Amino acid sequence: MSVELPFAPVDAIIRRRAGDLRVSSGAAEELARRVQAHGAALAVDAAERAARDNRKTLMAEDFDVHQVVSRRDLELPIAPIDRIARLEIDDRYRVSMDARIALADILEDYADNVASAAATLARHADRRTVQAEDIETYFSLFE
Repeated sequence: MSVELPFAPVDAIIRRRAGDLRVSSGAAEELARRVQAHGAALAVDAAERAARDNRKTLMAEDFDVHQVVSRRDLELPIAPIDRIARLEIDDRYRVSMDARIALADILEDYADNVASAAATLARHADRRTVQAEDIETYFSLFE
C-alpha cells in the first residue's frame, strides 16, 4: 500500500510534540503509514453507518463528529485525507467536505497523541531524535 499522506505535515505534527528533539524521516513515514491505515479503517466504519441510513455520501456524523472545525485549523491537507477515506470503501460512496475535514481532525488528534508518546519514548531512551522505532514501540505497547 502506498502512503497517500505527505510526510511534511506529519513531520510538523511530530515536531510540535517533540520540543527540542529532532525528528527522523523514518518516524514521519511510519506515523504517516499508521495514520493512513487508521483513517481507512474509520472510513469503512463510516461507510457502514451511511449504508444503514441508505446514503451514499459519508457525512461528518458518520465519523461521530457533530461540530466540524475550520479547515484552516488543520495541519493535515484535505486532498490526501479524501484519498485515504476512499482506500477501503466501495467506489459508489462519496465523501462530503465536512466528512473530509472531520476525518482530518480525528487523524490529526490521533497523530498528536502518538507523536507525544513517541517523543516521551525517545527521551526515555536518552536520544535526541524521535525515530520510527519510537512510533513502532508506541503501537506495540498500546494497540
